[in-house]
Amino acid sequence: MYQKIKRKTNSACKAIRYRYLSLSLPSVMPRTLTLARFKALLLFLSIFLNLYFLLLHAPPAVLSRYTSSPTTRRHLVFAIASSSRSWSRREPYLRLWCSPSSTRAFAFLDRAPIDSSGEKSVARVVVSGDTSRFPYTFKGGLRSAIRVARMVKEVVDRGEADVRWFVFGDDDTVFFVENLVRTLSKYDHDRWFYVGSNSESYQQNVKYSFDMAFGGGGFAISHSLATALARVFDSCLMRYGHWYGSDARVFSCVAELGVGLTHEPGFHQVYDGNELLPDLLSMQKTFMPWRRSGSIDASQYMFNMRDYPRDKCKRPTVFFLESVVSSSRGILSNYSRHNVENCSKANAIKNLEQIRVFSLKLRLDSDEMKAQRRQCCEILPSFNDSMTINIRRCRDNELISVNF
Repeated sequence: MYQKIKRKTNSACKAIRYRYLSLSLPSVMPRTLTLARFKALLLFLSIFLNLYFLLLHAPPAVLSRYTSSPTTRRHLVFAIASSSRSWSRREPYLRLWCSPSSTRAFAFLDRAPIDSSGEKSVARVVVSGDTSRFPYTFKGGLRSAIRVARMVKEVVDRGEADVRWFVFGDDDTVFFVENLVRTLSKYDHDRWFYVGSNSESYQQNVKYSFDMAFGGGGFAISHSLATALARVFDSCLMRYGHWYGSDARVFSCVAELGVGLTHEPGFHQVYDGNELLPDLLSMQKTFMPWRRSGSIDASQYMFNMRDYPRDKCKRPTVFFLESVVSSSRGILSNYSRHNVENCSKANAIKNLEQIRVFSLKLRLDSDEMKAQRRQCCEILPSFNDSMTINIRRCRDNELISVNF
C-alpha cells in the first residue's frame, strides 16, 4: 500500500512540476492568468509541496497518532501468573473483572489444573514452558519466579493478533479494565513503554533504583517493547539467577534495553463516622513490608501512613469487595462487612452490613487526563443495614466536605 501511494504521489509531483515549469515561462502563460492569480497558485503549490515532504519524512510514531483507531479492551492481552495449586481459589477474582467476550486473558500455570467445577474458565489456561535450564541461586527463594517472569516471552510468542498492550499481574490482582484502557491510550503503543508503579516500601525502591514495576499491582508493556523483550529474554534469565522474584528479572531485561519505568499511580498493591478529607489522605498501615524487621516505622514507606490500632475493636470497619457489574450507564460494586467478634460499634454504622457503590463511567479527554480532579459522592439519605454511595464528577466550586 505504501508503494502504491508513493507511485501515485510521484506522478502527482511530476504533474505539479510540469505545471509549475510551464507557468514559470512567460511565453506560454495564458492571457487570462493575471499576476494575482499566478501568485496565489504559486502559494498553493508551495504549501502542498511542504506538506508532502513533511509527511514523507515524518517518523512513524507521529503518523500513527493520526491514523490509529482508538484503543479498546480487545487491544489488550492480559497474562496472569498462577499455579495449579492456587488456581481454583483465585479464578473467582478474575471473574470480577475479566469478561471472555471482550477481554483476552491467559493464565500461566505450572501444570494443568484439576477441573472439579465443570464451569468454563474466564481465562485461557496455559501450561508454562520448561525453565529447568535457567539458573536460580537466591537462597531460600522460589524457582517459580523464573516461570512467572518468562510468561512475558511466552505470551508474546503466542502471536495474538492486533495487540497494542500486554498487561501482567498475579492471580489475585484485580484490574479495572476500562480505566486501564483509557490510561494506556495516553501513550503511543508503537513506542517502547514499560508502565507501572513501584513498591510501597522505601527499601525495595532503593534496591531497584525506584525504576521497577511491581507485579502485584500489575504493569503494562507496549507491544513494540514486548516484541523486542521476547527476543532477548532468555539470555537475561541466564544472567540474573541471583534475583529473588519475577519482577526483578523483567525489570533487569527492560533496563538492558535502555527503557525506564513510566510511573502510573493507578497500579498499586492493596471509617467509622464522619471524617475530614485531610485525615483520610494518609493510608492506614494494614500491611507489612516484604523484608520484616523489629523496627518498622512510617519512614520506611513511600507515602504518609497512619497507625493501625492493636485493639481490633478500635480499627475501622472493613468491607470486602463482593461483586462488580458494568453497564453502559456505569459500574456498580457491592461490598460485604467483615465482622470482628465481641466488638460493638456505638455509632451510626453499627448495623451496616452491605455497601453498594455506583459510579458513572469516566470519559476523560487527553487534557482532562493530564489535570485530573478527585470525584465527589453522595450518600443516599435512607439506610439501615445497607448503604448506597453515588460517585460523580464534582461540580464547579464544589468542595469535598461533610455536610453536618
